[in-house]
Amino acid sequence: MAQAKTDATLPLQVNSVTKRFGQVAALSDVSLEVREGTCFGLLGPNGAGKSTLIRSIVGRVRPDSGAIAVFGRPPSKSGAAIGWVPQDLALYPRLTARENLRTFGNYQAMQGKPLAEAIRWCLDWAGLADRADSVVRNLSGGMKRRLNLAAGVIHRPRLVLLDEPTVGVDPQSRNRIFEMVGELRQRGATVIYTTHYMEEAERLCDRIAILDHARVIALGTKDELITRSFGGRYDVAIHLAADEAKAAEWATSLGGTFKDGVARLTIARPIEIAALLEAAEARGFEIVDVVLRRPDLESVFLHLTGRELRE
Repeated sequence: MAQAKTDATLPLQVNSVTKRFGQVAALSDVSLEVREGTCFGLLGPNGAGKSTLIRSIVGRVRPDSGAIAVFGRPPSKSGAAIGWVPQDLALYPRLTARENLRTFGNYQAMQGKPLAEAIRWCLDWAGLADRADSVVRNLSGGMKRRLNLAAGVIHRPRLVLLDEPTVGVDPQSRNRIFEMVGELRQRGATVIYTTHYMEEAERLCDRIAILDHARVIALGTKDELITRSFGGRYDVAIHLAADEAKAAEWATSLGGTFKDGVARLTIARPIEIAALLEAAEARGFEIVDVVLRRPDLESVFLHLTGRELRE
C-alpha cells in the first residue's frame, strides 16, 4: 500500500496509524487531517485512544504502523511548531508562576527580551498577572490549569495540542479557558482539543473526530455528524414509570433505547410525538415527563455506540 503524500501546508496529517500495547489496541487504523487555523476536536470516552493519539503526534509514542506529519514533517522533526499541554499538570509546585514560565521558556531556548515579553503575554492571557509571583502550590486548581496552558504555549507554537484542559476545574475557570482557546486562534494557532465533554466540542471545535475503542467512528463538523446520523429528525426523551423489561422492549421495537427510566426515540416531525405518547399509554406505561429537542453530539454518540459518552 502506497504511503499517503504529506502536505506541508497542513498542521497535521494522520495516515492509518495503529498502536497496540500488548494485546490492547490503543489506536486502530486512525486517519485524519487538520486544516490551518481551525480548532479540531478529538471526542470520546476515557480509554478511547485520544491521549495515545496526542502522545503519538508529539513523538512520545511511536505507532506500530502508519504515519504522522506535522506541517509535512515527522513529529521528531517538528521542533517548536508543536505546543503540548498534557492532561496531568506539568508544573514546578515550589516555583512561582513567573519562574515556571521562565523555566519552560528556557526549555524552548528562549532568553532575554523575547522571553520576558512572552512571559508577560502568557500571564495576561491566563489571567494570572496579579499572581505572577505566587508559588504554584498555593494557587487554586483553576489557576494551575491556566498556568499549565501558558507553559505549553510560551514559545508561540503553530500547532497547540490541549489534552482534556478543563478536567477538574470550576465553571468560571472553564469559561476562562474557552476564552484562552479563542485568543490562541485569533493569533493564528491551530488547536487540537481533546475532551469527553460534548458541550465543549460543540462550542469550540470546527471539526470533530469521535473516537471509540481505538477507532475513528465519525468525522466532520457538528452539523455534518448530526445530519449523517439523524437527517432532520428530532430526539424524544420520555420518562416512564413502567416495568423496565416491557419499556425496553417497547422502545427497542421503535428503534430507540431505554435506560434509567427514560425511553429515547427519534421522530421525523414534532407532531408525531402525540402518537408515541398514545402508544406508551396503551401499553400501560405512566408518562412522567417528555422532552423534545434537536439531536446534538451526545445524541450522535449514543446513536453510534449505544451508550452515553461518560459511561
